[in-house]
Amino acid sequence: MRQFLDLGSGVPTVGNVHEIAQSADEQARVVYVDWAAVAVAHSRLLLEGNERAAVIQADMCEPDAVLLAAETRRPLDFDAPIGLLMVGVFHFVPDERRPRDIVAEYRDQLASGSYLALSQFSADTRPEEMAATVEVMKRSADPLYPRSQEEITVLFAGFDLIEPGVVSTPLWRPEDPAGLGSDVEHSEIFAGVGRKP
Repeated sequence: MRQFLDLGSGVPTVGNVHEIAQSADEQARVVYVDWAAVAVAHSRLLLEGNERAAVIQADMCEPDAVLLAAETRRPLDFDAPIGLLMVGVFHFVPDERRPRDIVAEYRDQLASGSYLALSQFSADTRPEEMAATVEVMKRSADPLYPRSQEEITVLFAGFDLIEPGVVSTPLWRPEDPAGLGSDVEHSEIFAGVGRKP
């Protein structure tokens, strides 16, 4: 994978997508998307001078605004596979925004061989703790909408899930399975990766 579209990228931290991708291949291209002005401003400063990485301010729930933007089209070649990243952001999307349709719109614009990586909060393993978190987050600008493992799996419609499928985050291909500890099944985040045939 040589190009990536990172939705809901947030304020830059250490180990950004472009840093990892370009350390593997300096020609790798990355477009970050976030709706928050402060995240976009910080990203622009961080990316200054990097012609193969860009950031746009847009709502990831409006695929056309993201996919048709010149800032997206300039660095990314939609005739070639793209890694679509929805990591740690989709639990901010309420059901009334039609999450399945959002993912499908992105999927339909991706070339064969593209990948979707998605992670999101779930109440499946710790329902009481998650209910308390949801309650607290109702008072914030970003309320949480946890989904079941089954609901998260449905978001991968049209993608072939990569083994081990949609699982608790620590169980998705751990580097050291022996060092995971005894409570990995109770992670509140599920993750999966799918490939567009």
